[in-house]
Amino acid sequence: MIHCTNVQKENTMSPIDLIRSYARKINTNVDEVYVRVSNKSADIPLFNNKVSAGFPSPAADHVEVRLSADQYLVKNPTATYFVRVKGDSMINAGILNGDVLVVDRSIDPSIGQIILAEVDGEFTVKYLGQNQLTPANPNYKSISFDDADTVALIGVVTGVMRKYI
Repeated sequence: MIHCTNVQKENTMSPIDLIRSYARKINTNVDEVYVRVSNKSADIPLFNNKVSAGFPSPAADHVEVRLSADQYLVKNPTATYFVRVKGDSMINAGILNGDVLVVDRSIDPSIGQIILAEVDGEFTVKYLGQNQLTPANPNYKSISFDDADTVALIGVVTGVMRKYI
């Protein structure tokens, strides 16, 4: 937990309240906020052999286990929601414009983690630093807690989803 006079972790806001408050946000690197909805999980085959990103390797035909994306990405379903990224301030962390981040509000943020924060009423995704939020792109400046009226550490980013097609 970060201890600063103008920093607070907001635990009481429900995802619905968060979404309602999001309508007021305009200058942010979070494009959309989604409540996690999953009535049924789709189990997809997870193959035993890893896929080579270099030279091809012989293919394996058997499935090791079945994997649900929901089970893989979400530890605490009631405290997890998704946000769509807008912008390129986190590209060196592998987070690209249009990606959907998995955010868990039940995890206490620690220095060095990627977090969703609200700074002076605006959402942002950054690394949590000592008394600052740090982008993963040298074209952007860190946000000092001392320069903000309010900083709320909303949740920890636990995963990223990306579609290619």
